[in-house]
Amino acid sequence: MDFLGAYAPSHLSFLLQGFWLTLEVAFISIVLSFIIGTLIGIVRYWRIPVLSWLMAVLVETIRNLPLLLIIFFTYFALPEVGIKMSKMSAAIVALVIFESAMLAEIVRSGLASIDRGQIEAARSSGLSAAQTMRYIILPQGLRRMVPPIVSQFISLLKDTSLAVVIALPELMNHVQIINGRNVNYVIPSYIMAALMYFVVNYALSILSRKLESKYV
Repeated sequence: MDFLGAYAPSHLSFLLQGFWLTLEVAFISIVLSFIIGTLIGIVRYWRIPVLSWLMAVLVETIRNLPLLLIIFFTYFALPEVGIKMSKMSAAIVALVIFESAMLAEIVRSGLASIDRGQIEAARSSGLSAAQTMRYIILPQGLRRMVPPIVSQFISLLKDTSLAVVIALPELMNHVQIINGRNVNYVIPSYIMAALMYFVVNYALSILSRKLESKYV
């Protein structure tokens, strides 16, 4: 093992470049999947005829597929029907598809946990279904969803490493490149990558606990 060589400034800079792309992909995917997942979760909660059923089928199908398959599909299969994307776009689309399905179920369960009495009281006081959702159900539901949503975001950040299969220049891709230069860099580079993931994910875990103690 050659820690000094593996942790040379040029190598550390190269790893940080990859990790920055990892964080960028994760951030975009988190924002988009949260918006889409919340909308799908609300549709499923409202039990809109046909549409809710279609969303349920879609969510359950995606939740039971491996993310790796979805990444392969977006990058290798979609171009066959004329939809070509960059490696970064393909990774983001795959992550958003997969995580939106996961978050949709979290949102649906969170909304369903709200006491029906509050909903009936809101409706009897003259609030519409949309107003009841906006002012009564969603605020309370989101507070209860904080821990599982943050946990899902942590999983999303770790799942970005799967994009290495399409050679996205993220952290794990850069780790492999460094490892290819010298076999003695393998363990040190993996340790550094693990440390980078740990720092961000642990920070998210602390944030989750603080939010849980504050709002739940």
